[in-house]
Amino acid sequence: MKAHRPLLARAPSADSEARLSRRVLLGGGAGLALAACLPTWAAPGPSTGCAAAGPRRVIAAGGALTEIVYALGAQECLVANDLTSQYPPSAARLPKIGYVRTLSAEGVLSLLPDLLLAGAEAGPPNVLAQIAAAGVAVTRFMHGYTTDLVLASILRVAQALRMPSEGKRVATQFAHDWQGVRADVSQRYGAALRPRVLFILGHTGNQMMVAGQDTAADAMLGFAGADNALRGFTGYRPLTAEGAIAARPDVVLTTHTGTGTTDAAAKLLAQPGLANTPAGRYRRIVLFDALYLLGFGPRLPQAVAELARKVHAA
Repeated sequence: MKAHRPLLARAPSADSEARLSRRVLLGGGAGLALAACLPTWAAPGPSTGCAAAGPRRVIAAGGALTEIVYALGAQECLVANDLTSQYPPSAARLPKIGYVRTLSAEGVLSLLPDLLLAGAEAGPPNVLAQIAAAGVAVTRFMHGYTTDLVLASILRVAQALRMPSEGKRVATQFAHDWQGVRADVSQRYGAALRPRVLFILGHTGNQMMVAGQDTAADAMLGFAGADNALRGFTGYRPLTAEGAIAARPDVVLTTHTGTGTTDAAAKLLAQPGLANTPAGRYRRIVLFDALYLLGFGPRLPQAVAELARKVHAA
C-alpha cells in the first residue's frame, strides 16, 4: 500500500450539508425548473474510469454510496463494497467487506484501498479509526433522510474521487428529477385521502419490526403522500397483535432483499393481528426492494414515484 498521511474526514454539519445542496438546487438555472414529469435518471452512468489525480482503489461501505460511485461513472475504481450494496447488479458481484455496521479493519485493509467511503451506519467507530491510522483516507457521511443529504453525499463522493464535473452532473439531474416527482405526487395525490401505511421491516427473522418516526420508511411515506400508521416513537420496535389492530393500516408496506419475494404477503397475513386490519382483510400488501426503498441514494426520486403509485392504488 502506498504511504500517505492518514485521514479520517468527519461528516460535515447538517447546516453545511444543507447549504451545499441549496447551492446545487439554486445554481442549475433552467435545468432545475419544476417539471411535472417522472424521473429520467435510473441507470448507472457510463464508466469514465478513475480520475487521474484521484484514488485508484475505493471501497464503499453503504449501498447508497456504491450507487453514487456508479452514477458518477467511477465503478472502475471500486474494488469492494459491503453486503448492503446490491445495486446495480454488477455491484453485488464485487468482493464484500461484510455488513456495514460490523466491519473488520483487517478485512478492509487486506484489499489495499486508497479510500473508504463510510456511510452513516458504517462502523464500529474504532474500526474506522484503525483503518484511517493505517494510512487509508476515510470519508464519512451523515445520518438523515432528506434530499439535502442525498445531494450533499453525491457531491462529497465526487469530491473524494476528484470528479467535480461528474458530481455536478449527477446532482443536477437528481435535483431536477426530485422536483419533478414532488410536483407529480402533489398533482396526482395532493387532494386524495392519505392512506395509513404500516411499514414492517421484512428481513428481521421471526420478529416483526415496525417503523416509527425518524426512520427512512417514515420519511418515504411522507414524500409519497401517505401517513405512517404508527407514530409517537422513534426508530423501530416489535409489533404486537394488539398494536397492529390499533394501528388500523389501510396498507402494509414491507421489504425484501434481492429477489426474495416468495409468499411474502401470505407470511405477513399469517402474523397475529394483521389479518384483522383493513390492510389484512383486503390483502393490501406492497413489497419493495430494501435498498431501493430505504437507501436514500440517487434512485430516491424513482422510489418515491413508485411508492406513491403503489400505496395509493392498493
